[in-house]
Amino acid sequence: MRIELRVCQHCLDGDHASAQKSALLQDMVDCAEKIQEYKEVLDLDAVHIRRVRDDEPGKPEALPVVAATIQNDQIVLNDTQLVAEGQDGNMLLYANPDDILTVLAGNIDEISKAVTEDVTVDLSDRGAQIVSQADLGANRDRQPDP
Repeated sequence: MRIELRVCQHCLDGDHASAQKSALLQDMVDCAEKIQEYKEVLDLDAVHIRRVRDDEPGKPEALPVVAATIQNDQIVLNDTQLVAEGQDGNMLLYANPDDILTVLAGNIDEISKAVTEDVTVDLSDRGAQIVSQADLGANRDRQPDP
């Protein structure tokens, strides 16, 4: 299984995006880097992080899937996406930033259950809010729902 996070480097740097969006993109990259570090725990073959710039074609690094939307009658490639390739070869594409962060945080949660060291990623306020609403269950002391 492989995953690839694709983000716009200019948005990540704050050149094309608000500070809140840049922080959310940084949250995604931080989570993906932590997953990359512990990929064997999740039985991942590879974790790719692709930072796309305006002066390059913007092709995916490893997984040949690109999300697009239509804006003002023009096809626009999404500059932020997460692609996951399953063991069965199926590709899952996440283009919504909230979904991307939730999926990545879910992977961090799974890593935290399998290792003894702290794998926590410091998230922005918005990123923490998104993940807390997802109720991923990383709190090991949490009581099960009745």
